[in-house]
Amino acid sequence: MTEPELDIKTRILLSAKKLFAQQGYDGTSVRQICDEAGANVSLVSYHFGGKEKVFDALFEHFFPEHMLSKLTANTMSPVEGIRQIVDEVVRFTMTDREMSDIVQLEITLRTHRTATVFQYLDPVWNKVKEYLQQGKDQGLFKIESSSYAMLQVMGVALAHKRAKHSRFGFDYQDMNTEELAKQTVQFVLRGLGVNSHE
Repeated sequence: MTEPELDIKTRILLSAKKLFAQQGYDGTSVRQICDEAGANVSLVSYHFGGKEKVFDALFEHFFPEHMLSKLTANTMSPVEGIRQIVDEVVRFTMTDREMSDIVQLEITLRTHRTATVFQYLDPVWNKVKEYLQQGKDQGLFKIESSSYAMLQVMGVALAHKRAKHSRFGFDYQDMNTEELAKQTVQFVLRGLGVNSHE
């Protein structure tokens, strides 16, 4: 693959990511993606095989798959596992807001593309549930149900996404990602009954 091909493919992906986040998949045409990318409209078919394949390619290129491989490669305690996953989720949703918005939109709309989204999300949240159950079994987490606890962890880890559109005076653009990740992790672990020194 030559450098110009790689460059145009990247431009198409970045344009699609921006437009899908702003207008939704169905509200975005191939022509709009190509206009945004400064590319000939035939290049979407040539490089990707159509708009649906561009959507799939966004997840292949921009979803932080390293997160799960890092978590499964290392043997870590349930506390450290929850700490790392919550930290990564907050960082991902804050640093790649376009991909995060696409994920949220597709889950809300429940289209046939939602299966692609869950293909990437399910391993992460299944790992959370696994860590919660291990922590409960080991007496590290003071929870009654790992399923209910998982809902609470997900809710806290993604609360800033909902706050973005709320009327509570949050200045989403000025949120400090580092501080938000740190405080979210602390809040989750306290909610699970973990001593802050663990």
